[in-house]
Amino acid sequence: MATKKKPAKSNVSAEELLGHYKEMLLIRRFEEKAGQLYGMGLIGGFCHLYIGQEAVVVGLEAAASEGDKRVTSYRDHGHMLACGMDPKGVMAELTGREGGYSRGKGGSMHMFSKEKHFYGGHGIVGAQVPIGAGLAFADKYLENGGVTFAYFGDGAANQGQVYETYNMAMIWDLPVIFVIENNQYAMGTSVQRSTKSPSLWERGAAYGIPGEEVDGMDVLAVKEAGEKAVAHCRAGKGPYILEIKTYRYRGHSMSDPAKYRTREEVQKMRDERDPIEQVRDLLLTGKHATEEDLKAIDKDIKAVVNEAAEFSKESPEPALEELYTDIYADEVPQEA
Repeated sequence: MATKKKPAKSNVSAEELLGHYKEMLLIRRFEEKAGQLYGMGLIGGFCHLYIGQEAVVVGLEAAASEGDKRVTSYRDHGHMLACGMDPKGVMAELTGREGGYSRGKGGSMHMFSKEKHFYGGHGIVGAQVPIGAGLAFADKYLENGGVTFAYFGDGAANQGQVYETYNMAMIWDLPVIFVIENNQYAMGTSVQRSTKSPSLWERGAAYGIPGEEVDGMDVLAVKEAGEKAVAHCRAGKGPYILEIKTYRYRGHSMSDPAKYRTREEVQKMRDERDPIEQVRDLLLTGKHATEEDLKAIDKDIKAVVNEAAEFSKESPEPALEELYTDIYADEVPQEA
């Protein structure tokens, strides 16, 4: 077995390191619980888990500032939790309950929070990318210094609207970070089979967009790259591309048996590159926390997740009248 790759080291405090650990562990435990509820029939439709990719969104959120925006695809629960959305509201939405962020009408793939500047998971592959550019256009127009993170996967990276968006973003110098979460498999097809490009971020060169490849299993490396990208955008230099090499442990969705890869491949990644275990090792070896401390953290997080699950079960289903809300704009009275 190969030696574990050591995580990037930077001037990070014990407090920051513990913060990253807690946030990634919350996403992991939340997604595990969501998988259980799906198996119990309490979550309907599609459900795409983020297990294995936690370092991507936690690292980038650590580089973001208040008012920055984010938009992503349907594998979106981790992004919601990382930007501060309430686990209760997220879980209630997954189960189609009134207490959810979209009042039970969006489910796993479509929930939003204007308060947290989270502009959705989107079910159409790649459709969120031009929306992200639109959010960045608004920031530039308003001159508010905001940056938008537009997340998409390696599969979506082959969609035409991505490249139309690259072109517009560069023409208008939009403050948008295109985040390619390259988890190696677009549904069931490995990236090696779906594209001839040696890398995905380098495609931005055709439009003059700079970028880089990042180790997405290392939260500190992601944060460092995120800070560089954010600084680039805030300086008015236009868009930036981050291709973040990560890995999902579960299937594409809960209905995917993932027979296109071996168990040994997944286990090897878990054993050698797990993002949470890497930070755990740093905490223990740096004597920033003890085994007992980390067990207590895990216990507290499990309690939060269990509370969210209970809240979702107790929250009522939406009333039938809810079918007619958010469809038409309120009538605007005409001036005399």
